[in-house]
Amino acid sequence: MVIFLSTSIVLLAVLLVALYYWQKPSSRSEVEAYDNFQDSFPRSESSSLFGAPMPIEPGETGNATTAREQLLARASAGDHSVAIEAHENFERRVYGEILTALVRQVDSDAKLLSLLTYITRNELPVNTELAQATIDSWKRSPDRGSTARTMHITALADDARLYQETVASALNLWRRGMLADVSPAELRALFDGEFWVLSTTTRNSGAGFVLKRALAKARRELESAMRVN
Repeated sequence: MVIFLSTSIVLLAVLLVALYYWQKPSSRSEVEAYDNFQDSFPRSESSSLFGAPMPIEPGETGNATTAREQLLARASAGDHSVAIEAHENFERRVYGEILTALVRQVDSDAKLLSLLTYITRNELPVNTELAQATIDSWKRSPDRGSTARTMHITALADDARLYQETVASALNLWRRGMLADVSPAELRALFDGEFWVLSTTTRNSGAGFVLKRALAKARRELESAMRVN
């Protein structure tokens, strides 16, 4: 019985070795076939899962720069439509550059009013340069209409410090009698109303807190004037 079992084990071992060598060429053939199958497809240059990022074409950056320069040139020539193009196609910083170029080509109050009308009619952002130009023009000939317009444009610039300075300037003009057609009640309502045009972030900032204190002081002064009248 022991001899029979030993013989069976030897025969089984021989059979397994023969089977291994019989299958080995077949396996090699399958591997070669698989490799050939893979070679029939274009190989990716990247070994990463999603492939390498597409390279930035050298011309793309150049095209953006060229477009920006073209817009700046048109802005310097007084073409207001570049403001819309810059706002739609570029980031806020480039839009600001274009708007500043438009402001710098303005050489009269009439041209400034035309630019302001275009910007507000198309609901485009107002930057500090445009607001400051509006303030300078207003101070040269302040009246009811220009005061309301200036306060609104300054509020649209969303700069608490600049808005506070405009409030102070309006109060100073009013004290000097240069806003005779604007009553204390109207001026107070104008200050408070345009304040809410500022963004929530600006109103709640440190500069916004200082602005609120300045508005409270201006309100008290105007209310005192209203009682006297």
